[in-house]
Amino acid sequence: MVDVTEKEMDNPTFRSDTVLSDVHLHCPNKRHLMVRLNAVGQPVFLSYFKFLWNTEDSASEKHVKEVTTGREHQNRSGDELCDQDRSNQKKERELNSEGVEALLDDDGDLEVVRRPRSASDLEAEDLLRDIVCPVILMKGREDAFEDEEQECACSDVVKIEHTMATPLEDVGKQVWRAAFLLADYILFQRDTFRCCSVLELGGGTGITSIIMGTVAKRVYCTDVGEDLLAMCEQNVALNKHLMEPGGGEVKVKELDWLKDEFCTDPEVPYSWSEEEIADLHDHCSVIMAADVFYDDDLTDALFKTLYRITHNLRNSCTVYLAIEKRLNFTLRHMDVTCEAYSHFRNNLNDLENLQDREIKYTVEPIDVDFCQFLVYERIEQL
Repeated sequence: MVDVTEKEMDNPTFRSDTVLSDVHLHCPNKRHLMVRLNAVGQPVFLSYFKFLWNTEDSASEKHVKEVTTGREHQNRSGDELCDQDRSNQKKERELNSEGVEALLDDDGDLEVVRRPRSASDLEAEDLLRDIVCPVILMKGREDAFEDEEQECACSDVVKIEHTMATPLEDVGKQVWRAAFLLADYILFQRDTFRCCSVLELGGGTGITSIIMGTVAKRVYCTDVGEDLLAMCEQNVALNKHLMEPGGGEVKVKELDWLKDEFCTDPEVPYSWSEEEIADLHDHCSVIMAADVFYDDDLTDALFKTLYRITHNLRNSCTVYLAIEKRLNFTLRHMDVTCEAYSHFRNNLNDLENLQDREIKYTVEPIDVDFCQFLVYERIEQL
């Protein structure tokens, strides 16, 4: 058993191969509950990410890429919108216009933390961007857990189990900014994703799939690693109440980009059934991935997987890719570079220039001037 104390966290020491996401450090003063140790002995925390809007309203879009695939002699199709949803679209667009506006500060920079106009001054104080250190509350502090349960019983909070620091191979267990950015875009474009069938590649903790599950018909949230997938499945269960009103469903599945086929072995946890693979191929019209471009070999593997899957889809498909451009000083260049991002863009260009008689890929950037609906630090490198 590993004993982790608050004193130890005041002066954390990380090994050279430790990767740390600072998303949780840029949230308002909220406690991060250490709920357990995972299968490899890493502390697992439970954090709460608050919506900046009323979830009864419609939500309204830094660099997100939209990749549209179109087949020759075939019109784009997919699950049709429900009749009731069609009748509500006009009303929801009106709600959008009265929602959260993009604001600029005195220097002309985008003011990233916003609130609905109807929010009170007290609520505004809760949204201040304080950089804070996590406080570990060990399981057994019943009073603390009761407080958190009361706070998170409402429908304006996403509950996510995650780690705070891992080796590079386990970064999917952390929460990353690009996932929140993509979640913002989903909330902003709810009508676009309503009643769709969606595939997420590299879903990690599942936060983006959970947000998508509030509007889409079915979401296949995929990644690799039994421990990670179990954490993702736990997060889906924790937020089931957010998806139930719209009838959305999130299925957690294994999808290894280094393999050419879906895992269908019933003895393997999170494997696919033949019916699920057929459902994906027949109905999927949206694929998404957030903050998965940090290793060149994995980036190559993802684009190969993307090509293979889109070739097997019956309908045309739109792929949404969100990425954070991470700046690094390298001795090779003697300058600050974004090598992982550059490799991602090269793959993207190759995909767009691909000569294929059956399918064509069109790449379009999405301006990130849409409003923010989750509490996190949105930075210009997104």
